[in-house]
Formats: sequence, structure tokens, C-alpha cells
Amino acid sequence: MKRLDCEMFHAIRKIRTRRLPAAVLALTVAAAVAAVAVGCGTTEKDIEKIPTPAKDTLYVYNAGEYIDPELIDQFEEETGINVVYDVFETLEEMYPVIEAGGVVYDCVCPSDYMIEKMIKNNLLQEVDYDNIPNIKYIGEDYMKMASEFDPGNKYAVPYTWGTVGILYNEGMLDELGIPYPTKWSDLWNPALKNEILMQDSVRDAFMVALKKNGYSCNTEDPEELDTAMKDLIDQKPIVQAYVVDQVRDKMIGEEAAIGVIYSGEILYVQDELADTDVRIDYVVPEEGTNLWIDAWVIPKNARNKKYAEQWINFLCRPDVAAKNFEYITYSTPNTGALELLDQEYLDNEDVFPDTKKLLETCEFYHFLGQEGDALYNNRWKTVKSS
Repeated sequence: MKRLDCEMFHAIRKIRTRRLPAAVLALTVAAAVAAVAVGCGTTEKDIEKIPTPAKDTLYVYNAGEYIDPELIDQFEEETGINVVYDVFETLEEMYPVIEAGGVVYDCVCPSDYMIEKMIKNNLLQEVDYDNIPNIKYIGEDYMKMASEFDPGNKYAVPYTWGTVGILYNEGMLDELGIPYPTKWSDLWNPALKNEILMQDSVRDAFMVALKKNGYSCNTEDPEELDTAMKDLIDQKPIVQAYVVDQVRDKMIGEEAAIGVIYSGEILYVQDELADTDVRIDYVVPEEGTNLWIDAWVIPKNARNKKYAEQWINFLCRPDVAAKNFEYITYSTPNTGALELLDQEYLDNEDVFPDTKKLLETCEFYHFLGQEGDALYNNRWKTVKSS
């Protein structure tokens, strides 16, 4: 794998921006593709032949823009451990890199259903909680929720959590004479033509259409999936684009009136527009949505497991978790961090909603197995090609 040059990355993460430069992201994507190419057909014997990473280095794989870069420096300074930090854009990009085994990472941060998939495919090793005393700061409710995809909480330590909902521009909707959204079905309003941003993700896109019809976002019923597929195809002519992180940027630039997005982005968007007259809000549709948890895991072939556990323990420290939240603005499950945050954050129900209420209508995604994935993926190809 063509790994991001350590000195280059160290310089990049010193820049206090929330986004990685496009060139760096492109390089990381290319690296992931190379890893898959190298790793296809990798066996355990092949993995043993891979050169052992430096003993004083921790290799981390995380989504882009998903940590305060100053914390990486702080961890290095406090522990003397060097960090090589690579990023992925989607979970579908991350998974084959770990599965192939051509690149050895010590710590990775996937989402719930992907963690479930990694567990079932024997790609992870159990966490030693004796090395993570700060686990005591992760709220019991979140550990219980995580047990849905990690029975017994053996493999995953919660990092962030949130919902998928609708971000909308009040002023633009007022000009169009369209009521503010409260339901997923509002995204099928013909008056919103070229104003809708959908997530370029098979599970998130289908979740919107499935929940719209009162179905589970984990359904494997072909008829329900066909209904959702038809709805997505019917919606496509009024959708401006299927995107990922660009939802946030386009909404800030008032390039669209409405977008499907993760709850952690609302604070960032509102902060960017604080000195303007633009009014952006976020809503969890009343039909329910995806409730998600991202967590740190340790791959089966990790070479520096103790370093990985030091890293996780560091990120579970209340002062670190609070600082990280203020940078990435994704909800933290860390009860110690909550005591350090300004009350205005805690009072924001978009960021810290009532989890008990959410559980009444919301669901975690689950890994559906190869056949279940195919049910979604085949229909997603039809949607995208329509």
C-alpha cells in the first residue's frame, strides 16, 4: 500500500481546518484500492510475511474529518508512540482493506453494522478492558446499545453516536412556499426539484425509502425492498445529487434547500453560518430513522494491540473526549465529557436527543449477511443506473 507520507500527514494535521485537502483524500482512496489489489487472496501465511510495523508506531484507520488533529499530537507527546493516521471516506471502502489483510492497522473506527460484519467474519480481536480503565466513562446506556451489534461488548468501544435526519434551509423553503419537513415522505415533494441532497450510501438511501413506508431498515422482504427501490427511482428526477460529506458544504453554500445528513453535522453548519442570516435546522422524521454508534475496534492482525488499547483509553478520557466533541461536534457517549461541556450543547436536542424516545422508532442497522447485502446492493445498482 502506498501509505500517506508520515511527514506530509504530520504537516497536514497541524493545519486547523476541519477538512482534509482533496489531494490527500484522493491519495488515501487510492491507497485503499491498492490495498485491496495487493490483498486479494491473502492467507494467514501471507499476513505473517508482511513486515512488522515499527514497534513504537500505532497505525490508525478512521473516517476523514473524524478527530481533532491536535489530539493525535497530544497522544504522541504523552505516550512517546508515533501515530500513522490514514483515512477512509466510506465503510464500504474500509472493509475490504481490513479483510484483505495486505495492510496492518492496529485500530479502526467503523459503524455498528460493519462491526457486526467484522465480528462474524472473524476480523477482530477482543479488547482487554484491563488496559482501558477509562471505559468507566462510557455510559451504560451506550454500552447496552452497542451490545446489539457487539454481544457482550467484547470487541467495540463506543466513540460517537447519533441519528440520520433531514437538514433544511428555512429561508429557501419559505421562498418556495414549502412547509418545513417532518416526515421522510416530504422528500418526494415535486416542488423540491433540484433542491434535495440524498446520501450516496445504499443503506442510508434505502433506510429513507423503507422508513417512509413504515418498514424496518433491516428488512429482507423482497416486496418491501422493491417498493423502496421504486420510490427511490421515482424520487430521482427531483434529487439534485447523491453525495456524502458534500451535503454539509452544499447546505452551507445554499446550493440546496434540503439534505439527508448525520446529526453531528448540524452544529458545524450552524457555526459556519452564525454571522449570516441563513437559518438551518435539523429534524428526525417522525417515521423513525437510523440510530448509529461508531466505535473503536482492533483488527485480528493488529501488531500493536497494547498501543491500540492505549489509544482507545486516551480517547475515553473525559478531557480528551470533550475536546474532541468540540471539534468534530458528533455526540459523545462519554459521561465524564458531558460534565465538562457547556450547557448549551447539552440542551441541543438535535445533538443530544432523548435516547429512550429514539429507541421507540429508530433502529440500528444490522449486518444482513452476503445474501441480505445482495438484496440491497442489486437494487441500489438499479436505482443508480435509472
